[in-house]
Amino acid sequence: MKTFRGTYTVMITPFTAAGAVDVAALRAFVDWQIAQGIHGLIPLGSTGEFLSMDDDEKALVAEVVVRQAAGRVPVLIGTGAEDTREVVRLSRRAEKLGADGVMIIPPFYSTPTDDELVHHYKTVADAIALPIMVYNNPATANVDLKPQLVARIAEIDNCLYIKESTLEVTRVRDIIRLCGDKMIVFGGILGFESFVEGAQGWVAVASNVVPAEMARIFSLVADHGAIKEARELYLKYLPVIEFVGGQAYVAGSKALLGHMGFAAGSPRPPRLPLPAAQDAAARALVKTFDLVWRGAPIAAA
Repeated sequence: MKTFRGTYTVMITPFTAAGAVDVAALRAFVDWQIAQGIHGLIPLGSTGEFLSMDDDEKALVAEVVVRQAAGRVPVLIGTGAEDTREVVRLSRRAEKLGADGVMIIPPFYSTPTDDELVHHYKTVADAIALPIMVYNNPATANVDLKPQLVARIAEIDNCLYIKESTLEVTRVRDIIRLCGDKMIVFGGILGFESFVEGAQGWVAVASNVVPAEMARIFSLVADHGAIKEARELYLKYLPVIEFVGGQAYVAGSKALLGHMGFAAGSPRPPRLPLPAAQDAAARALVKTFDLVWRGAPIAAA
């Protein structure tokens, strides 16, 4: 079982002009991310538009990323769903495909109780041997996995990681305090701040665009204790991090990549491409930071 640590990109899913999964672009994107020094990859998260994909497409994306990564970095597959049985099915499939782990957001409509959430994660954990990254994002899931509940989930053998995606950085401290080494914390929205509080990783959106820099922020803090240098790098790239925050996390990431020269395609409805003013801002950011796609050239479909 691999240990997960560092900056992991919650990946966009590139689509062709006709709206299909762009397999060639996806493979090239995986290679570029790894060449840039990213520590891990997570397809089929929210940024990957998993809720706008059918089952065959989700299987395709998972298989392509796992095979293309070929063990060079860990790959965690997003397997969240509203039905516990479906999460079990998706998680078993991820295991069969060779994923290193799964990331599971709680059921996001039924607003389960704490007991129901513990039962949900235990049911999935009992069905697979893979490590599970629990995903707390109350802004989108209508469920808040507070530290006391996380401590209960941490008693489940292979619920070993959590993506803590709130703006309350003290939760990183409290999860570590309550769970010890039973639950390893990854920051979600906050990277640098979470590292300073002891998080061992970051599930990042901005690393779709600047993977080397986001990986370096982690390494500076966690491996070298160079907090001042890390903070300077973080503040330098904060405009990019903020641009892909909030509602623009999919469209903004794809717009930036498009202006860099990578054919990421458009988001799927109900998401829309950025309006003209925001797209111009994306173009300006790319120019300001001299961001260039340096992977294998991908022609727009």
